Amino acid sequence: MPHHDVLHLIRDALDESARVKLALRELAPDVARVSGRIADAFRAGNRLYACGNGGSACDAMHLVEELVARYKRDRPGLPAHHLLDAATLTCWSNDYEFGTVFSRQVETMARPGDVLVAISTSGNSPNVVRAGEAGNARGALTLGLTGRDGGQMRALCAESLVVPAQATERIQEGHITLIHLICELVERELFPQSVLPA
Repeated sequence: MPHHDVLHLIRDALDESARVKLALRELAPDVARVSGRIADAFRAGNRLYACGNGGSACDAMHLVEELVARYKRDRPGLPAHHLLDAATLTCWSNDYEFGTVFSRQVETMARPGDVLVAISTSGNSPNVVRAGEAGNARGALTLGLTGRDGGQMRALCAESLVVPAQATERIQEGHITLIHLICELVERELFPQSVLPA
């Protein structure tokens, strides 16, 4: 690929990523509301679960580690779990099917008032959709992180944050921005007196 074409590709990708991030400003009221509901769930002694496939699995794990360890503030850990344990995933998928690998865990562990963050760039990943259905059935607060038109999860989940983009990579970049915002807002609400590390 000629050098000029490489630079053009890089600049176009960065410009598009920036456009998507700026478009997320429209979701600010939704992000604030969702973060408040998650903080309320933690305050009431509930837990958060998260799931997704591929890059969205990594985003689910990223969300959980920020909550269990810390995002910015020195504070107690928050009870969050990803549904991505390799032994559980491979056991259930091998013995039964991959399509119910998350819903099985939600049915087993989620309790009324818990939070399920279901991440799918299309909003249509069958195993993530089934997890959302199981979360609703268990009385959990279901939050869909999606893109494009929101897919099935937009109507299925109690709350949805839909990144206004078509390309998977741009949607995932939007998701991690939303995850960081949620973590910051939850920390600020639950631990207003905690200090930021030097």
